[in-house]
Amino acid sequence: MGLFRRVKTIILADLHELVDQWEDPVALTKQYLRELQEQIETAQRSIAQQMALEQRYASLIAHVKTMIEKRTRQAKLALERNEEAIAKLALREKLMYEKKLSAYQQQYETLQEKTTYMSEQLNKLYEKYEELSAKQWELHARANAAKTIKDINTTLASFHPEQALRGFARMEERVFALEAEANASRRFLESAHAFPSTIDEEVETELAKWKEAQAKNA
Repeated sequence: MGLFRRVKTIILADLHELVDQWEDPVALTKQYLRELQEQIETAQRSIAQQMALEQRYASLIAHVKTMIEKRTRQAKLALERNEEAIAKLALREKLMYEKKLSAYQQQYETLQEKTTYMSEQLNKLYEKYEELSAKQWELHARANAAKTIKDINTTLASFHPEQALRGFARMEERVFALEAEANASRRFLESAHAFPSTIDEEVETELAKWKEAQAKNA
C-alpha cells in the first residue's frame, strides 16, 4: 500500500513551512490539489486493475467448479460401468481441480479484501479532495484580504497627514482669495451701474430747485 502512504504523506505535509518558502500561497494550494488529483487518478487505475483481476479469478472459479462437477459425473458413470481406470483418471482430475478451486478462492478473497480497502481509501481521498478544494477558496479569500490590508498599511505608513493638511490649508487660502476677488469685482460692477442713476437723480433735484427759484422771482 505504498501508494496510499505517499498520499497520506502529501495530505499531512506541513504546508506552513512550504508557504514561507513560496511567494504565492494560493498557487501552492493549487499545485497541492493537482498532486492529490494525480494520486487519486493513480488509485483509480489500481482499483480498476484489481477489479479486472477479481473478475478473472471469478471466471476461473466458475470454470473449475464446472470441471469438478463434470469429472464427478464421469467418475460415477465409469464406476457404474466398471471402468475403474477411467474412474481413477476422472477422480484424479477432480481432486486437482478441487485444489485449484481452494487456491483460487483464497486468492479471490484476498483480492476482494484489498479492493475493498483500496476503495475505502479512495473514498477518503475524494472526501479530502473536496474538503481541501473548499479550503483553497477560503485561503484564497484570506490571502487577498491579507494582501489588501498590507497594501493599506503600507500606504498609511508612507502617508504624512501634516503635509496634506498644509496643502489643504494653502488651497483654502487660495479659495478665500478667489472669493474675495469675486466679491470685490461684484461690488465694483454694482457701483458702476449705480453711478448714472445717482447723477440723474441729482440733476433732477437740482433742476427742481432752479424751477422753484425761478417761480419765486417771477
